[in-house]
Amino acid sequence: MPIVNRIADFHPDLTRWRRELHAHPETAFEEHRTSDFVAARLEEFGLKVHRGLAGTGLVASLEGKRSGSHTIALRADMDALDVAERNHFDHASQNPGKMHACGHDGHTTMLLGAARYLAETRNFAGTVRFIFQPAEENEGGGRVMIEEGLFEKFPAEAVFGMHNWPGLPTGTFAVREGPILAAFDIFELTVKGKGSHAAMPHLGVDPVVAAAQIVSALQTIASRMVSPLDSAVVTVTQIHGGDTWNVIPDEVVLRGTCRSFKPEVQAATETAIRRIAEGVAGALGASVEMRYERRYPPTVNSAAETILAADTAADIVGESKVNRDATPSMGAEDFAFMLGEKPGCYILVGNGEDAANLHNPHYDFNDEILPLGASYWARLVERVLV
Repeated sequence: MPIVNRIADFHPDLTRWRRELHAHPETAFEEHRTSDFVAARLEEFGLKVHRGLAGTGLVASLEGKRSGSHTIALRADMDALDVAERNHFDHASQNPGKMHACGHDGHTTMLLGAARYLAETRNFAGTVRFIFQPAEENEGGGRVMIEEGLFEKFPAEAVFGMHNWPGLPTGTFAVREGPILAAFDIFELTVKGKGSHAAMPHLGVDPVVAAAQIVSALQTIASRMVSPLDSAVVTVTQIHGGDTWNVIPDEVVLRGTCRSFKPEVQAATETAIRRIAEGVAGALGASVEMRYERRYPPTVNSAAETILAADTAADIVGESKVNRDATPSMGAEDFAFMLGEKPGCYILVGNGEDAANLHNPHYDFNDEILPLGASYWARLVERVLV
């Protein structure tokens, strides 16, 4: 059962929609133009659209032509990133400093394609929900939709998500039962010293030196404080401090992220960051203030739904092109909040072995896989809602 012929027929439409979205990226909770575009397409298909969850989020429901009591939900993310695009093709970003560098334009388009096909055929029993979510990048739009009553207003027995994956060959899928993506935490360390003339460091307490040693010491968390059989990442991504060449500042700010799969590792990592930062700073006469925020939990696929997802993918591309035991990634997803409420599965679709990495300014979604992803969604509905 390869790509759905009808979906292949409107591949040019999918490509046009995807490039329109790519050219007009909008970041977290600001996806007003994107939301209008999605709503217009859904209404063209004859679907009734509910708007306003998490501000710019949308949900549309469709009943099959056969009666049925079961309901599933399909989710796509719509937001872009604060990345300056370095591509120069015709559909490059027209919004300076913003870019669809993670492929959410493609995710939205694939789900629109499935909605169009399913609205035409309705060859299933029961109800499917199409969830178009804002603010996946950093800001937890999925969590906000749930807090605002997503599954109370639109009940579903299971929820499914999908993400493109550069490096994974075109025409392949990857999935696994259990954790597939990690928890996502952030931290901020304000290292406080005593400013002085750069030529007279003995008259102050240098927070730059303390901050540098803290950065190095934090690397021992994953290498020496977490079991080699577990996984953890502690990455310092920002260092801010100082204004000129000859002044030692009063303080330096370090910011970064932590990733893990197990709650006990997550808790131990937070404790270790505080202990190391305070200990190193104290040894050098400085002090530290710490802010730690747990953003997203791990993305954990349930067993039965993972089998359904993998079997559906295998129907389309063949069993040999579906990796049912994919290596988990330390990336994170706020789809985890939806999986915390309902059983479901998050699957990866190949964006091409030579594709630019996610969050790279040269990234672009592979338009050749648009019918593949839309076909996966359509066949999943027809498989589950029988």
